[in-house]
Amino acid sequence: MSKTGADLHFLSFIGKTKILHLTWMAFFITFLVWFNHAPLLMAIQVSFGLTDQQVKTLLILNVALTIPARIVVGMLVDVFGPRKIYSLLLIITSAFCFFFALAQSFEMLALARFLLGFAGAGFVIGIRMISEWFPARQMGLAEGIYKGLGNIGSAAAAITLPTLAVMFGGDDGWRYATGITGCIALIYAFVYYFSVTDTPAGSTYFRPNKSGGLEVTSKGDLIMYLAVNIPMYGALALLSWKVSLLGLISAVAHTSICVVLAIIFLLQSAKIFSLNRQMLAKPVDKSQQYKFKQVLILSLAYAVTFGAELAVVSMLPMFFQSTFAVPVALAGLFGACFAAVDILSCPSGGWISDKFGRKRSLVLLLSGAALGFLLLSTIGASWPIGLAVAAMMLCSLFLGSAAGCVFAVVPLIRRSLTGQIAGIVGAYGNIGAVLFLTIFSFVSTSTFFLTIAAAIGVVAAAAMWLDEPKSAMFEVLPDGTVQMVDVH
Repeated sequence: MSKTGADLHFLSFIGKTKILHLTWMAFFITFLVWFNHAPLLMAIQVSFGLTDQQVKTLLILNVALTIPARIVVGMLVDVFGPRKIYSLLLIITSAFCFFFALAQSFEMLALARFLLGFAGAGFVIGIRMISEWFPARQMGLAEGIYKGLGNIGSAAAAITLPTLAVMFGGDDGWRYATGITGCIALIYAFVYYFSVTDTPAGSTYFRPNKSGGLEVTSKGDLIMYLAVNIPMYGALALLSWKVSLLGLISAVAHTSICVVLAIIFLLQSAKIFSLNRQMLAKPVDKSQQYKFKQVLILSLAYAVTFGAELAVVSMLPMFFQSTFAVPVALAGLFGACFAAVDILSCPSGGWISDKFGRKRSLVLLLSGAALGFLLLSTIGASWPIGLAVAAMMLCSLFLGSAAGCVFAVVPLIRRSLTGQIAGIVGAYGNIGAVLFLTIFSFVSTSTFFLTIAAAIGVVAAAAMWLDEPKSAMFEVLPDGTVQMVDVH
């Protein structure tokens, strides 16, 4: 597959660099909308008279829908292309944002936050788009820039939205601030659609030969694939249980939801089995196989990196406000520093992965992140606030770099399945967030940080089993011919 240009000229706005800039901006906007509530939670809590437990429920609901949404969107982007799917997602996201801004009860707030989890699916679309435009030797850096600059949408929300809310003033200030982010998403949907193409001129956009699930290439991988889906449904069942504890749904409704999730899992498993039946009947030649363990290890790594980031970004403003008794706007600014580090950490992690090897880089950076969270667990009111912010940013540097390493590998497994693989890996990021936020609702902040440190340490050990990507990927075209895609 041809790629345009030999170097990454970041300040340019032509060719592949133009695509990079337009795509990270789309991701930035989805994160701006997705986390537009976090810095305004105190105002929303006062406006609706919410309990602390209801506020924590909103945090969990905000990341729940992203789990299935990333799987579905990953399938759609592989079939229809990132240009159409990103534009459509931005339009849908804007509608959910307006719904949240107009909410009149906690139930409406909760439903809107659940639906806004759909915004988080935008991430996997850009992973496929960037992989189409950049060669493998630049893949880690390009994907890191995309992820790093996009992720700061949450930091931008934390910095700007409280000020906007104050400017509008009154009890409805938060409504105007969040509503503006919906307007931005709606406008940019059309900007993106008319400004990008799915591939460089003359390049082939590889699509999966079958839809409805991931094609695997061995019986062992099929079993592993089915097992990987279980935590996705488990996370949704956990969320249902959490919501039932607050009385938002009855115990009967929770049981019904769990039964429905089990049925959907069985139906999906049957679909996956059917899709891969031909592989079971006739083994795939080893030269054309890819290892699903790569997907599993990367999924776990993303669960403890991006999952931890989502959870920590959601709770840090309240943590700083309660620990150091600072004003809400300043607490939001300190909390935003955690996500803002992604500007440097994600591209750095991708670059390190490009230069020094995928596995070694991931293991070392995960280990650094685990030590970082051990340090955060010791923060208390006696700490100088500047030192606490510095420790938090150092931890974020390792965490974001490790996440950048993950998506330096994802596009190098199999090109035609990049969207679906990114969807699975990305969904695990939200599984991690749901799990960590659920733990946070029951334990102290110190124990919360220690739990994250332990989880990252376990995954760092598991990452030792990751294989370095090969020099070429195979793709089977619809006519049955095999084409090798160079990944140097």
